[in-house]
Amino acid sequence: MSATKPNGLDSPLIPKVMKYAGKAHVRVYRMTGGRVGGKWRIGAGWKKPVQTLLLDHVGRKSGRKFTTPLLYLRDGPDVVIVASQGGLPKNPQWYANRMATPDTSVQIKSERRAVTARTANAEERADLWPKLVDLYADFASYQSWTDREIPVVILGPRSSGG
Repeated sequence: MSATKPNGLDSPLIPKVMKYAGKAHVRVYRMTGGRVGGKWRIGAGWKKPVQTLLLDHVGRKSGRKFTTPLLYLRDGPDVVIVASQGGLPKNPQWYANRMATPDTSVQIKSERRAVTARTANAEERADLWPKLVDLYADFASYQSWTDREIPVVILGPRSSGG
């Protein structure tokens, strides 16, 4: 069951609003070790708050460092994130950046960890998607609002050997 796509979702203003809201989220999260900003309470998260992390990534063109707050699911030693961008027509910038440089780090509350990112294959996505929708029901709406298949990204512990 998915909600009707909101009017104006494809407006060029939406990514800008998301960008500046994300920057404020990152600042508060880092200042408080995730005590503030560590749970997403918007949309389906209002009734069922979802844990958030901070994903570090490097711009594939600019070489600049960025940090993006994202919802996550723990799956054994891995952390799973979703490149939903609220159902917008294009993948988020962080997704292309992480494809160019998969070795990165995340912050969960006050803990930082080194990870390697990869896109879930079809079988993994089929297994993870229902868990992600259970975690945050709006993911199902986001998928219905876009023609792209929303990527699921697995952040595995980075091996110390490379």
